[in-house]
Amino acid sequence: MALSDLAVRPAKATGKAYTLPDSDGLSLAVTAAGGRTWHFRYYWAGKQKRMSLGTYPEVTLREARSLRDEARALLARGINPRVHRKQKRAAVQLAHENTFDAVYRSWLAHRGLSLKAGRQTTLSILPRIFDRDVLPALGKRSIHEIKRPDLLEVIARIERRRVLCVAGKVRTWFNQLFRYTLVVVPGLEQNPASDLDVVALPLPPVNHNPFLRMPELPKLLQRLRSYRGRRQTQLGLRLLLLTGVRTGELRQAMPDQFDLDRGLWIIPPDVVKQLQVGMRRKRQQAKDIPPYIVPLSVQAMQIVRHLLDAFKPAQHYLFRDDVDRAQRDRLSEGVGGCAPLARRFQRGQRRLQPRRVRGAAASHDAGLGRPPRAVRTEPGRGGRRFTRDQGDVA
Repeated sequence: MALSDLAVRPAKATGKAYTLPDSDGLSLAVTAAGGRTWHFRYYWAGKQKRMSLGTYPEVTLREARSLRDEARALLARGINPRVHRKQKRAAVQLAHENTFDAVYRSWLAHRGLSLKAGRQTTLSILPRIFDRDVLPALGKRSIHEIKRPDLLEVIARIERRRVLCVAGKVRTWFNQLFRYTLVVVPGLEQNPASDLDVVALPLPPVNHNPFLRMPELPKLLQRLRSYRGRRQTQLGLRLLLLTGVRTGELRQAMPDQFDLDRGLWIIPPDVVKQLQVGMRRKRQQAKDIPPYIVPLSVQAMQIVRHLLDAFKPAQHYLFRDDVDRAQRDRLSEGVGGCAPLARRFQRGQRRLQPRRVRGAAASHDAGLGRPPRAVRTEPGRGGRRFTRDQGDVA
């Protein structure tokens, strides 16, 4: 006989447990202490199962019957209602734990295992872009509820600022993040970041900054000589012209890299851009790769000696950052405030950049008829131990 509210309400403790049956497997179990719980009994794979539907009076008789009917409907579709409920609860818990922000930070930590730290590296640029453009919109949302339109909206806001290169990076990072998510987060079946490039705005034509042409070199040297800015900026640019190294190698130069008795600058492989790429691809350590060896002219050695004489005890790099009071930071990416000099030495609207000096050196060498291998294997150009004037160093 089916239960009624009049029968359920007075059900009290009697000193031992008993059950008040309803219909279609529903019953109210009363414990010896007087606790009242709704149970639904059903058969699954030939065995009787039982699942709780809540306690009375928090769950009324009408609500308990509704929950029972939902469970019976699942059984009719071949779904175990108890397992189904566990899966739903697990999904809710996962959605709470796996917010976009939490998954992003896990992915970033994983990427950090293979990325190099630095001011202008992916490991430093990526968090800045996400903190500004992505996390305010998506950070608190569950990773499960983020769909392709949500990602397109974030990218569209970036494109409206006309920073299309940043939008391209974010598209790539979204795809990498969700590929990682498919593996580490249960329940996510699709990558909403795939094919976002199909609707990307076309990039404008590349307008490269000019490299230094050899006929312009005397004019640059004259202006460099009369430059009234920071002394180490002037010396840094002169050393750049004399060696043809990358600006990153110049900025990270340390006193122990210079062997002035032999006139050599020995650059560790973990500083050289091309060798860093090879180390990551081949999974090599810096100690297993020979360093770059750059021969120093008499003028270059004079500059290095001058800088070493001015070297301070707390200083870390040969070219110090005067903004850093501890003297342990390196020179900025712009070679220590050379912007005033660059503004004075520009071609049209395009400004000379220190890193374009290497292009001038390579073009000059090729114009002199040097072998292509010699040009390709100059410091920073993908060779191993080639020195500009001495050939291969054993």
